[in-house]
Amino acid sequence: MPETEKRTIKIFIKNPQKGRVKTRLAASVGDEQALLIYKELLNYTRKIVTHSSAAKEVWYSEFVDLEDNWNARVFKKKLQEGIDLGARMKNAFRDSYKNKKPESVVLIGSDCAELTEGIISRAFESLRGSDLVFGPAKDGGYYLVGMSKYIPEIFDEIAWSTERVLNQTLLKVKLLNHSFVLLPELNDVDTIEDWEKVKSTMIQ
Repeated sequence: MPETEKRTIKIFIKNPQKGRVKTRLAASVGDEQALLIYKELLNYTRKIVTHSSAAKEVWYSEFVDLEDNWNARVFKKKLQEGIDLGARMKNAFRDSYKNKKPESVVLIGSDCAELTEGIISRAFESLRGSDLVFGPAKDGGYYLVGMSKYIPEIFDEIAWSTERVLNQTLLKVKLLNHSFVLLPELNDVDTIEDWEKVKSTMIQ
């Protein structure tokens, strides 16, 4: 792939530690089961990105784990930095654009069991003609964000972890006069009801 068409996919994950992941889910099923479910989500996310032709990066929340299931020969391993989610995403995108080379960058989380290889491919294709692409989540946030150029302002002054995240972000995008594409709305796994809906359809 020519340098002008370089593509990178970044995966934000939480280090899988008991009592520190899927806390809303844990309120229903307990910390141990919530950890097992999160590990299933990590496995699913890893499988759907493995065959992508894009460069792959996994960004850890607490520390870089060199001994886990994310193969260091496939995934470049990095550490999230910032006081909130917006700052962490801004820093991750800045890492790709620091050399000012043209690049399409897509960032996903590890909570969406409805995300597919096809949707990720659509995200990259959307960036051929748009500045930004978003994958709306049913809770008002987004499960995917992508850029064809560095636009850090979209992460500023957003009420993270609320149902207003996507609407606030899109308002900012429109005020800045950037073009964008919306992908299908999907559901993140935050509750036991979310998990029950998707567990039988996940790739085994």
